[in-house]
Amino acid sequence: MEIKDKHTIYEGFYAFRKVVLEDKGETFEREQFESGNAAAALVYDTREEQYIFVKQFRYSAEMELVEVVAGVVDDSNPKETIKKEIEEETGYAVDKLEHVWDFFSSPGACTEKVFLYYAEVSRKKNAGGGKDEAHENIQLVTLELEELLTQKWYDAKTIIAVQWLAARHQVFLKKPDVRL
Repeated sequence: MEIKDKHTIYEGFYAFRKVVLEDKGETFEREQFESGNAAAALVYDTREEQYIFVKQFRYSAEMELVEVVAGVVDDSNPKETIKKEIEEETGYAVDKLEHVWDFFSSPGACTEKVFLYYAEVSRKKNAGGGKDEAHENIQLVTLELEELLTQKWYDAKTIIAVQWLAARHQVFLKKPDVRL
């Protein structure tokens, strides 16, 4: 399979591209959603011995979600992006940052690559809560390890981060009885 052409068909907060592909002599078109790449982190407060998540309304899911901290990588530096996002969203400065994994969120139609980290924090620099001009309205949710293992997670990057943490602690996630 080979990409023969790609052009923008819509440019707004996000972009859509028309991609022309060729496979075994046949040419066909697909649409591609361009949202940019993302950096995300599972944040652990070493003083309180709790994991910090963010809760915010996600218009595509049409509900509030509890997730790991994340943001769009706009300077081609995911490590610096996630440090900035942790401070903006939680108010904490990063003490330690460990790279976990990189993955595509939905490669069948979306170009987004997520750079996932584990971060340790211990001191607040500001109130957090996200940027007002971005309408983030972020609330912090803190959970101990046992609590987060029984939560019903709906966000893929958070599920991957929590699975990684469970494997690291050699424990299993417990299936909650909650439905979407």
